Amino acid sequence: MACGSGLCLRHEIVSWTFQALAAAILLQTLYFKFNGAPESVFIFATLGIEPWGRIGTGVAELIAAVMLLYRRWSAFGGVMATGLMAGAIFSHLTKLGIVVQGDGGLLFGLAVTVFGSGLIVTWLRRSQLPIPAWVLDRVGAILGQPRRPA
Repeated sequence: MACGSGLCLRHEIVSWTFQALAAAILLQTLYFKFNGAPESVFIFATLGIEPWGRIGTGVAELIAAVMLLYRRWSAFGGVMATGLMAGAIFSHLTKLGIVVQGDGGLLFGLAVTVFGSGLIVTWLRRSQLPIPAWVLDRVGAILGQPRRPA
């Protein structure tokens, strides 16, 4: 299939790679959120939203991970993962710091990885999203891509 009329094999492989990466990270961190690991409790207490923020974030991340792994909903999962990680990155940069309880910046790095993966999935699967064509044309023009045929 040509890359212009849906996902070509190369884009499909890239998308699934980043979908799996983001979903794996999101799912792996759920154990710590749902079991009340001390580091998770510390993070959400510092943000002033413990325990409901921790549990709610965990539920939202579970939904995003499942959506990333379900082809029909993967673009929405990419959007959701990107939004959740934008919040996490903002929290790290404003209240938590890059390094949390001596983790060497691991949690921040994971958030950045999921954020980037979500962006890539969202962009590759943008045709699945209910976005007006003129918006996609404008973004494509900014990125230097030719206009889509009418």
